[in-house]
Amino acid sequence: MEFDTTVRLTAFLGVIGLMASWEALYPRRKLEIPRSTRWLANLSMAALNTLMVRTLFSSGAVGLALVAANQGWGLLNNLQWPFWVEGLLSLAALDLAIYLQHILFHKMPGLWRFHMVHHADTDYDVTTGIRFHPVEMMLSMLIKSATAMVVGASPVSVLIFEIVLNASSMFNHGNVRIPPSVDKMLRWFVVTPDMHRIHHSILQQEANQNFGFNLPWWDYLFGTYLAAPSYGQQHMIFGLNQFRSPACLKLGNMLKLPFRQPAGKATISHQECV
Repeated sequence: MEFDTTVRLTAFLGVIGLMASWEALYPRRKLEIPRSTRWLANLSMAALNTLMVRTLFSSGAVGLALVAANQGWGLLNNLQWPFWVEGLLSLAALDLAIYLQHILFHKMPGLWRFHMVHHADTDYDVTTGIRFHPVEMMLSMLIKSATAMVVGASPVSVLIFEIVLNASSMFNHGNVRIPPSVDKMLRWFVVTPDMHRIHHSILQQEANQNFGFNLPWWDYLFGTYLAAPSYGQQHMIFGLNQFRSPACLKLGNMLKLPFRQPAGKATISHQECV
């Protein structure tokens, strides 16, 4: 457990430090809200989530994968395939599960109430990638754990996946500039910031595209890929119509947001988080 925590924390600090430096040197867009205001709330939310996950799921998905391996549960635990093949299949299966989970959180109103905390961020940078409501994090942990046990993913594969998922979320939410030619090439292999940024558009038809976090292939395969936003990367608006008050950036209001009755989709209300 101590090794697990050390590896995760080291990876997190390394990636967020790298992305923050990249954003400072080569930003994609000018931020509308002071970084300090958003970062305090978003990082506080991430710290709260880490504490809750570690408290409620002491062993997490990695621990359950170890139980499954010892008990011979799951598909891959009953096959004698090379470790690297099982590892790649595990990573792909877990990534597909997160893609489907993401769609589910958009389509089901009860789940959307929690996921919209992530989408209510009116700016877009590395900390948007760690801004999730604790209830969503708990449900996601259950989904990952169940997937790992059914697939029979090894504990090592699950640990690698969780580290990569966290890192890729910070990467593809980064406010970083990548040359268009490089971005086009990268989109064959990973979800890039320009690709995922479209998913945070205030326009619903754009926010319901580009659901991938790690691999872009699921969006291509299932027809949820959108190459560019209607108003371009520089002019698109982020967030949700009904939650645009500065008060929505406060941690307490972010936690309470799913339990409020949101204003109509076409209405901009500046009182929702007061």
